[in-house]
Amino acid sequence: MPAKKVIVSVTNDLTTDQRVHKVCIYLHNQGCEVTLVGRRLSNSLPIQRAYKYKRMRLFFSTGALFYAEFNKRLFFYLLFRNVDILVANDLDTLLANKTALKFKKNCALVYDSHEYFTEVPELVARPKIQKIWEKIEGKIFPKLDYIYTVNASIAKLYEEKYQKKIHVVRNMAPQFVAKKSHTKAELNLPMDKKIVLVQGAGINIDRGIEELLMAMDFLVDYYLLIIGSGDVVPLLKERAKSRSDVSFIDKMPYDEMMCYTVHADVGVSLDKDTNINYRFSLPNKIFDYIQAGVPILASNVVEVKTIVEKYKLGAIIPSHEPLDIAKTIRTIVEEMNKEDLLKNLKAAAAELNWESESGVLDRIYHPLINSNEH
Repeated sequence: MPAKKVIVSVTNDLTTDQRVHKVCIYLHNQGCEVTLVGRRLSNSLPIQRAYKYKRMRLFFSTGALFYAEFNKRLFFYLLFRNVDILVANDLDTLLANKTALKFKKNCALVYDSHEYFTEVPELVARPKIQKIWEKIEGKIFPKLDYIYTVNASIAKLYEEKYQKKIHVVRNMAPQFVAKKSHTKAELNLPMDKKIVLVQGAGINIDRGIEELLMAMDFLVDYYLLIIGSGDVVPLLKERAKSRSDVSFIDKMPYDEMMCYTVHADVGVSLDKDTNINYRFSLPNKIFDYIQAGVPILASNVVEVKTIVEKYKLGAIIPSHEPLDIAKTIRTIVEEMNKEDLLKNLKAAAAELNWESESGVLDRIYHPLINSNEH
């Protein structure tokens, strides 16, 4: 049987999206001919992949015109490709994939929902735009046959709304083996301070990082390292201009980022329960911290709290007050038994990893890969 041709699409620039990359590697390892389609920005980093990829240059980079242009370009790209399986990542690629599918014979569409898209803060604050996305989702979602999402809470929301079976594939990190190591000195990290780390591509409003920055006023012997990008980063940089205990590093390839992660004394995830999407979030950085053996400071959101408390990996803040954040950081770093924490983190890393979680993908993709019809 010839290799199945798979086109995976996402609206980002492919550089730091580990979930999409892991799925592409999974399909590649199953013998599929994989092409990943995204966009190219002016500051996009170069990438090297084991599979094919295409990054489209667009006239618009944000807003309604960007989504319209991207989906139009993506539709025509898909229309003229011989493909067996289409994989749409999130609602902002689904319309183009579903429309192209109408012109494809013996082609399947798989939908990977990374979040509860219609309830992200950016849409909640713009109800007219939110209604457009809800209409798109409501028209397409009930007709989908293959759907998976990032955690059980979001799966339950979709199942109750659309009466569809939703698989859960959590965005776990692969088992971590350092390809290279650097000392704190080589990474320009202070040798005499404890490292508080935030990392990710979604450092946005309502993620609690503004309060974390204020908490540093109570942590004179600590150092805050923020790695990644997001809407609130420019504000954070402005507020931290006169501080010597905070530094920022732009997004970087995963292996390079993990060189910093392993030196952290505590890894932070402080999403606020201000919207449905954040209430049920399970950021991939949680699993990065686990694989790196870094204790976790987290907010009281259900999916993250469940993991932190079940495996005893750190502590949950009582509130987003800066003083409460600072006290909880000190509790983790200065009062909790380090040997017990490392033992718990090691046990969690052996269980909560992509190698085990990706087995769920077998149930979704194997029937499609092995079918003579797709």
